[in-house]
Amino acid sequence: MNGILLIDKPQGWTSHDVVGKLRGLLRERRIGHSGTLDPMATGLLVVFIGRATRAVEFAEADAKQYIAGLRLGVETDTQDITGTVLRETCSTVTQADLEAVLPRFTGALSQLPPMYSAIKVNGQKLYDIARRGGEVERKPRQITIHSLKLADNSHLEQGDFCLDVTCSKGTYIRTLCHDIGEALGVGGTMSSLRRVRAGRFHLDDALTLDEIAAAAAEGRAEHLLLPLDSLFFDRESLVLTEKQTKRTLVGGQFSVAAPGGTYRFYAPDGAFLALGKVEQGTASTIKSFFEV
Repeated sequence: MNGILLIDKPQGWTSHDVVGKLRGLLRERRIGHSGTLDPMATGLLVVFIGRATRAVEFAEADAKQYIAGLRLGVETDTQDITGTVLRETCSTVTQADLEAVLPRFTGALSQLPPMYSAIKVNGQKLYDIARRGGEVERKPRQITIHSLKLADNSHLEQGDFCLDVTCSKGTYIRTLCHDIGEALGVGGTMSSLRRVRAGRFHLDDALTLDEIAAAAAEGRAEHLLLPLDSLFFDRESLVLTEKQTKRTLVGGQFSVAAPGGTYRFYAPDGAFLALGKVEQGTASTIKSFFEV
């Protein structure tokens, strides 16, 4: 079983919980995911099955889109509503006030990671240090907010604002909420989070764990998988000859009449073999995905 599953992660589950559940349902140990979601978050989790786990590294850098709840007038130690409240104020911030500061948080930014994160400092995860009451110096990260705007907040608790955020890898949305609250002078925390897009994949195409469990029970779970090469849709395809295929299967290079660039390599029968590159008429493999 090899391919990609799009999961609508439920609230209260860690990304690791989802992987563990799928290993039991699919009877497959080789399962990984790109882009961890916190337990309070819901939405799109891109999961890789079987040999496809080799492609996780290529998906992690994809831009992601979130719908986040912003609660102004509240600060917590985790920067979301699951944490301990540190400060509360009476916020009189209007929608116009909020819209006025959003441009400050668009584009290339320097963001300080929160203490409650899985980043390691001297071999220790920050959230382990934070849970012991400690705090260490963190280095700011360079991130990019591609798009930031207000969205419909009818589904949120009264008073919360709804943010539509498209951002780069490594962005902490709860830190973004915290920083926006600071800029407005009232504090802020993230009240909800739902991922709706990761790279080319969208939540509309995701399945619930119950739907996957039902399909597995009927022996049709494999039919739910997206082909791995769909991850590389933006690369040109290159159909190899039998001789070139044999070279690819043993990790060798070969000559090819194709412009330089990155390609999807296919066998003559259409089987996806590898992500490869062509440089000055010589083709080589970047990462292979055929079963050994």
